[in-house]
Amino acid sequence: MTQLDPTVIAEPPRLGRKRDHSRDSDILDAALAILAEVGYDGMTIDMVAARAKAGKATLYRRWASKGELVIDAVACMKKIEVDETKLPDTGTLRGDLLALIKPHSLEEAEKKLQVMAGLVSMLASSPELSEAANAAIVEPRVAVNRVLMRRAIDRGEISANCDVETLSLITPAMAAYRVLILRKPVDRDYIVSLIDGVMLPAVGLGPH
Repeated sequence: MTQLDPTVIAEPPRLGRKRDHSRDSDILDAALAILAEVGYDGMTIDMVAARAKAGKATLYRRWASKGELVIDAVACMKKIEVDETKLPDTGTLRGDLLALIKPHSLEEAEKKLQVMAGLVSMLASSPELSEAANAAIVEPRVAVNRVLMRRAIDRGEISANCDVETLSLITPAMAAYRVLILRKPVDRDYIVSLIDGVMLPAVGLGPH
């Protein structure tokens, strides 16, 4: 009978559960949603567990603290690298920039900025979180602008002397300011006003 020691039988499934990360995406999505709603200071592990319909112990087995969970959640927001072959190519910089404005992309961008707003109290004291937030929220759009501007240079539409690195930050930075500081939505009209009133004049293109 000693060969049927229950501890021997119970051990494999316990270890199996520890290695099961199938719920991670639900938990990380719940963490991001709560961050956007109440901010880092108002967020609790209990709230995330309830939203994800997971046990609190499940979260603590994966993340030792709320801070670690938040860093992972923000890092996982960056799911898609910029694929140049799938970007608009209308023949003009303005056309390409306007073609990027779609309801879904606007909604997703605003959600990410709301997450960043929820992180403000933590960003100053957590450099690794700042890096993750930049990579997930700001850099993807900067990278798209960079590609479109370089295309415009290659076809002779704008000067090769344009400061692509700085100018590619304009729309993401101003959109972030609008959401984080002014607490206003980033809609199509606002993005078009940035393109026509700020970005195109900055690269030497006239009004449309």
